[in-house]
Amino acid sequence: MSLLMPETGLLFWMLLAFGIVFLILAKFGWPVITGMVEKRTSFINESVKSAEEANKQLENIKIETAAIIAKAHEEEVKILKEAAEMRKQIIQDAKNAASEEAKKIVEATKEQIVAEKERALNEVKDQIAEISIQIAEKVVRDDLKNDKKQAEMIERLLNEIKTSH
Repeated sequence: MSLLMPETGLLFWMLLAFGIVFLILAKFGWPVITGMVEKRTSFINESVKSAEEANKQLENIKIETAAIIAKAHEEEVKILKEAAEMRKQIIQDAKNAASEEAKKIVEATKEQIVAEKERALNEVKDQIAEISIQIAEKVVRDDLKNDKKQAEMIERLLNEIKTSH
């Protein structure tokens, strides 16, 4: 007996055992194994399709996100412009109000100055009139000390009154 060459009986029994195992595997094992391989293949294919769809959805989400960010940026710019315009308007309104208030204060001050000026002029006129009366009184007293001068003055005043009416 040689180590490399088995005997025919052993060879026969080995072929018979192999054939039985082959038939059993062909009948019961391979359909199950090929079914599992096909299920696994279909699962992998579905997973690949799902992954591709997920990638497409992710790309769509990225595009939508970019659009939303761009829109938000535009809104931000718009809001900032409106805020700047509103600030300018508020400043202009405040300047206008301050200008009007300043005009009112200037007008009130001018009116007060005119009133003070008139009051001062009236005081001066009153003082001048009072001084004039005092001077006239002193002059008339000096002139009227004499009876003859008194009579002449009374005549002259009466003549003036008659001619003026």
